[in-house]
Amino acid sequence: MTDYRGEASIGARIRAARRDRGYRTTRELAETLTGTKITESVLENIESGRKADLTLGQFLSIAYALRVPPSYLLAPLVRPSAHLDLQNITDDLQGLSAAEFDAWFSGASTGAHRPSSTAERNDRENLDAYRELFSLLREIDRLNVVAALEGSERDSRDANGDSPALTRIRALQARANELSQLLRTSGFETNA
Repeated sequence: MTDYRGEASIGARIRAARRDRGYRTTRELAETLTGTKITESVLENIESGRKADLTLGQFLSIAYALRVPPSYLLAPLVRPSAHLDLQNITDDLQGLSAAEFDAWFSGASTGAHRPSSTAERNDRENLDAYRELFSLLREIDRLNVVAALEGSERDSRDANGDSPALTRIRALQARANELSQLLRTSGFETNA
């Protein structure tokens, strides 16, 4: 089977991903795209390259239906030094390698793309904080379940009588509060 991540165009990557995910025909995939105007013929045109300009809604709907990270369809990420092969993009964007594009597109602050302005760097730092916060909140939820299960165990309590899970929750909650405050000063709404 062809690795969809290395195909030479967005249409070819979509076709290979469709097949990789078990959709034998464009009709099968189109039937899962309820609420959209993406028909079998639209998919056929995308996959063949006859329709090179996808709307953002079409693109995201297809990527989500295929359960594929959008970056994998937008750039040949298994060839990190390959240049982008997208239609109708600026020369600056066209000049990015797949690795640089992925770092820019995902907002990764430690990737191959380097911010060219203070505003862009600040945006990426806010995204890092946002992602860390929601990762911490998921971990806190998981540890709350663990703490409930540890509730009856007395052997592993610390000096304050807390279980290891409760001790960890307190540390993670403190960091979540810091991140939440930082994000609120940057205009984000948080629930932490």
